[in-house]
Formats: sequence, structure tokens, C-alpha cells
Amino acid sequence: MSDLKDPRVLFAAERTLLAWNRTSLSLIAFGFVVERSGLLIRALSSDPQQHQSLLASFWLGLAFILLGSAASAYSARQYLSVLRSLTPAEFPPGYGVKWGLAVNLVVAVLGLALGGALWLWRPH
Repeated sequence: MSDLKDPRVLFAAERTLLAWNRTSLSLIAFGFVVERSGLLIRALSSDPQQHQSLLASFWLGLAFILLGSAASAYSARQYLSVLRSLTPAEFPPGYGVKWGLAVNLVVAVLGLALGGALWLWRPH
């Protein structure tokens, strides 16, 4: 429990949460690009035996997407535990402290939805 009675503690925790949010979004976007690069390689290649690279890019891309979703969910959990440790004096009046938490959870859910959609249309 914090006894600093200083809202800067809350703002530091929020900046950390938003940094993790950017990291999560980057991982998810990079995973999507890696997953789709297999289709590009397949389209540009004259070799019909490119199935291995298509599968490799699928699994690698899906791993990045799931890592980004997990990072987003875990950072939201960590931020919530910091919020619970703060005293009422550390919250500015009328400041919405849960918006960053909600955004991170939405990013986690949408990342999982993207991973699920890619899983349904995976290469065979």
C-alpha cells in the first residue's frame, strides 16, 4: 500500500500501462504481418512446394499475436493491482483511472479474436 499521497504515482503506473499497450499492439501487428507474409511468398513463388514456409509464417505470426494479447491482458492485471494499492488521496478528483485498463482489455480480446480468425482460415 502506498503512503505517498501523491497522484504522480498513479500517473507513473498509467504511463507504464500505456507503454505495455503500445508494445502489445506492436506485437499483434507484427504477428499479423508475419502471418500474411507467407501468403505473399506463396503468391510470388513459382515453386509449388512453398507449403512449409506458409505453415512456418502462420505459426510464427500466430505466436506473436498471442504474445501481444497475453502481454496486454497481463499488464491490465498489473495496473489493476497498482490501483488497488493506492489511497484515495492519490486519485485526482474526477479522473477516470479505468479507461487505460479498459483499452488494454479490449486490445487483448481483439488480439485473441484475430488469432482465432486466423486459426479458422489457416493454411492446410
